[in-house]
Amino acid sequence: MRKQLQPIYLQLCSVAVFRKVTELPLFRCFERYCSAQTEAEKRKAYAAFAAEIYAFGGNLTALVETSAFMDENVYVKAKARGQAVNENIQASVEKELKTFSTFASLTPADFAEDLGVNAYLLPSFDSEESDLNEKYALRLKDIDRYGYGIFAAYGMFRVSDDKKIEPIVSADKIGVDSFVGYEEERAKVVENTLAFIEGRPAANTLLCGDAGTGKSSTVKALANEYFDRGLRLIELRKDQLSLLPYVMGEISENPLKFIIFIDDLAFSKSDDNFSMLKAALEGSASAQAENAVIYATSNRRHIIKEAFSDREGDDVHRNDTLQETLSLSERFGLTVYFQKPNKALYQTIVKTLALRKGIDKPDEELFVEAEAFALKKGNRSPRCAEQFIDSLLRAIH
Repeated sequence: MRKQLQPIYLQLCSVAVFRKVTELPLFRCFERYCSAQTEAEKRKAYAAFAAEIYAFGGNLTALVETSAFMDENVYVKAKARGQAVNENIQASVEKELKTFSTFASLTPADFAEDLGVNAYLLPSFDSEESDLNEKYALRLKDIDRYGYGIFAAYGMFRVSDDKKIEPIVSADKIGVDSFVGYEEERAKVVENTLAFIEGRPAANTLLCGDAGTGKSSTVKALANEYFDRGLRLIELRKDQLSLLPYVMGEISENPLKFIIFIDDLAFSKSDDNFSMLKAALEGSASAQAENAVIYATSNRRHIIKEAFSDREGDDVHRNDTLQETLSLSERFGLTVYFQKPNKALYQTIVKTLALRKGIDKPDEELFVEAEAFALKKGNRSPRCAEQFIDSLLRAIH
């Protein structure tokens, strides 16, 4: 039995808790379709409706479910905080999710019957029956894993210049099994991250050392690895550290766990951002949320750039300056040092990457070329090894 479109549209008009969902382009296209007066207008609205579904993979049911799961509304926020929900709101949620379930199961044939045409003449899309009440209840049960709002669908985020936390849609998909070497260093970061996820004491972490050794990639790989356990990453540029209190405030009541990631950290001694980060690392109530840790990378152990002139003056002044230079890095509870690989490790990395990429070349020849490549680059590093393997692949193709 085909579904009648007009009654579904009228039910959607009455949605209150999930109101923002009905304002999304997909629902606006459906509204235009149901309000159209001519067949041509209906066909145009239907085409826009199908195009919106195509933009998100081609399945209407999946798109409606994702839209509902990502919505930040009074109901899901109250549930995340463990608060009681007004019975009228609860009843509305159940009715609205039932309406979404009906809407999500619409087929091209339903539209074809409404138009009085053969479904073959219309753009097609996928859909299936769905019980959104049941699925939404399951997500609420594990909301500390799934989250809500934009954090339900994405794992990595940045802060825009107009102070909005926005997803990094094309985020690095690197996995923890991508690395070669540095097992001991990486294990320390993994252990700390697991403690954080599991609600045990965890430390703000500084990953420091030579360039190209995988410090940033390690942090991003962990965000990917533990996405399903409720871990998310928000990247802040060094010049955005004044936004730390804002970011912490935005996530403080969220059930998920967040890594605030600051890449390539270094300050001049007079940098105003220095004091902001220092306050966060000291645990200032306004600067750090309980569900967040700060992970930073730096090519410098002491983070603050020091000039020889900083060492001038009397003994008291000189000691104060040096202590201030060391103080920030020492406020990280965990510091992990990634040093450039020795020749043996570099060769191991090169050989492993070559095997993964299907490059069949004698070890001696491979290592000689890899060493020459490293000399041109200035030093050995995992990044250098990757670039060398990429150069071989380009030569092959």
